[in-house]
Amino acid sequence: MTVLITGATGLIGTQLTADLHQAGHTVHFLTTRSSKLIQTDNHRGFLWNPKNNEIDDQCFNGVDTIVHLVGAPISEPWTKAYRQEIVETRVGTMMLLEESLRKLKHQVTHFISASGISLYPNSLTEHYTEDSSAVGDNFLAEVVVQWEAAADRFEAMGIQVAKLRTGVVLDPDQGALPEIMKPVKLGLGAALGSGKQWFSWIHRKDISGIYFHLIQNRLSGVFNGVAPNPVTNKTLTQGVAQALGKKIILPPVPGFVLKVALGERALLVLEGQKVSADKIIDSGYRFEFPDLDAALSNLL
Repeated sequence: MTVLITGATGLIGTQLTADLHQAGHTVHFLTTRSSKLIQTDNHRGFLWNPKNNEIDDQCFNGVDTIVHLVGAPISEPWTKAYRQEIVETRVGTMMLLEESLRKLKHQVTHFISASGISLYPNSLTEHYTEDSSAVGDNFLAEVVVQWEAAADRFEAMGIQVAKLRTGVVLDPDQGALPEIMKPVKLGLGAALGSGKQWFSWIHRKDISGIYFHLIQNRLSGVFNGVAPNPVTNKTLTQGVAQALGKKIILPPVPGFVLKVALGERALLVLEGQKVSADKIIDSGYRFEFPDLDAALSNLL
């Protein structure tokens, strides 16, 4: 099988590429930099420039499945220009793929798009499933609505579409976990806000494993990409401290302090959703790291 990945050099894409190679599959990937081009029997790079609506059509040759992971990080300040970049790198790039496929003879039958659990509203009591109809009223929820709508357009070409609403991916070197670890290592770790907000997380190997599961079993529809045991912010902070052999001695950081420091982005740490993994489990996926303590022990 040949799989085309966008965002292949990111946190998830790197792990998924390795998993696909280990299983004997070929990976094509798109990059904006000629210096990153690789041409081997099972790993081939192709240039694209989404801002100029340019793509090397050879990237689709022999491809059965496309996995769309590319997207600007949401951790940067949300200026007006950067908000547009967050949308364009997710939605605009997907539209370029769609427009390109419509012009070509191809054998793509499966399209899998990343998505986000930030679609769901902030809540301390709700347990969100893929069937939940409530949508958040913030910028990130708006992004996910556009993201998923763009993915659905591939169905009109007779392509099966899967959307993976991903939680916070835990990795020791990238993403949220290193930022959580920094103050804990210095003895300055503390829960954020009330500490009661939910944190739906997933180990990097399991999020890659779910993508691999979707590819292998040709699954379509919406799935939550989270571990089956979400925790609160307070429990997360305590878990990281324990894994690092540290203690949490400081009181929680007041929410207003974070809002002053982060602006609207404070919702990334002050809000959360308790999200269900039941659907992906029912489809046959078995988590390698279902519990936070085991995940942190492996990562740290």
